[in-house]
Amino acid sequence: MSGAIQRNSLAGFSCCEERNTRYADLKVSDEEGTSGTLKKSVGNASTKTSHSREKKSRKTVYPDSLTIGEAQDPQEAGAVYALRQALIADNLLPEILDDYQMMLRYLRARNFNIESTKNMWIGMLQWRKDFGANNILEEYKFSELDEVLKYFLQGYHGIDKEGRPVYIEILGQADPKKLMRVTTIERYVKYYVQEYERTLAIRFPACSIAAGRRVASSTTIIDVQGVGLGNLTKPVIELIRRLQQINSNYPDTLCQMFIVNAGPGFKMLWNMVQSFLEAKAKSKIHVLGTKFKSTLLEVIDASELPEFLGGTCSCAEKGGCMRSNKGPWRDPHITKEDVCVHRNHSSKSTTLVADHFTPVECRH
Repeated sequence: MSGAIQRNSLAGFSCCEERNTRYADLKVSDEEGTSGTLKKSVGNASTKTSHSREKKSRKTVYPDSLTIGEAQDPQEAGAVYALRQALIADNLLPEILDDYQMMLRYLRARNFNIESTKNMWIGMLQWRKDFGANNILEEYKFSELDEVLKYFLQGYHGIDKEGRPVYIEILGQADPKKLMRVTTIERYVKYYVQEYERTLAIRFPACSIAAGRRVASSTTIIDVQGVGLGNLTKPVIELIRRLQQINSNYPDTLCQMFIVNAGPGFKMLWNMVQSFLEAKAKSKIHVLGTKFKSTLLEVIDASELPEFLGGTCSCAEKGGCMRSNKGPWRDPHITKEDVCVHRNHSSKSTTLVADHFTPVECRH
């Protein structure tokens, strides 16, 4: 995989370089036919426009999606442009969030209604400020992770056939009482947000480089063997409620979810839960029984899937698949640790090298 990586260019996914140009003057080009591209009017890099903003030190930085020159849907591009102008006009677009894919996700979540999307964006900005999400990737230390994994096995492992990161939870083996002895709901929620930020800032870009096309969503597998109504204790309900609130700030990052080993108890629970889900969300979720392996193997190569889910991977040298964090984001040809400076701010982070990409979409 690494042999295909073009290492001579930082365009597109460098967490280190200062943007030399702004994309306030983006246009949807009709010259590119039906595919459409976003054109950037590049002038003198030192010229100040009315939309230029004071440079600030940054921590988590989402890679700029518009430096690659990838094909975009012309209608989506026009909507992103309109939203961006509306956000800039009201000083609602901090540089850390000035990202095409980020804005597109919010537009999709609100059916491309600019005003509704803007209101959702405002709520997200307030949440990030209150929660401290902008700095959480570098500043928060979840030192109890090894202990947490003993009672709630979960994490990222491998990629699907389209190059998306795969997230796995062994929910059926979770022990909430023991889990709350080694951490708290508050600390686990912070870790949950930190992993979202890591996925946006590192996993998606690394997967895009490895796949040679844009990756902006993930695949999730949840093993619910033994889960039923009896598992809904008060702490569990509170944790689910808190995590659901967090999810609303990261819209459209899930491509598909496979719930496996669903028995009668879980199916009763699912019948209650699904009534609260929107049609779009439900279309992404596939509830499977015990005969799920062939379905997963249609989506994920056996070498990328743990043995206990029907694959051939064991990650024995890493202490098991659920502790390995296996994926392109661990490939030294893609990431380089400790060499990056985030927009004039020295910080341990990850440099990503890339060339040119075309987007991979998840359609439902």
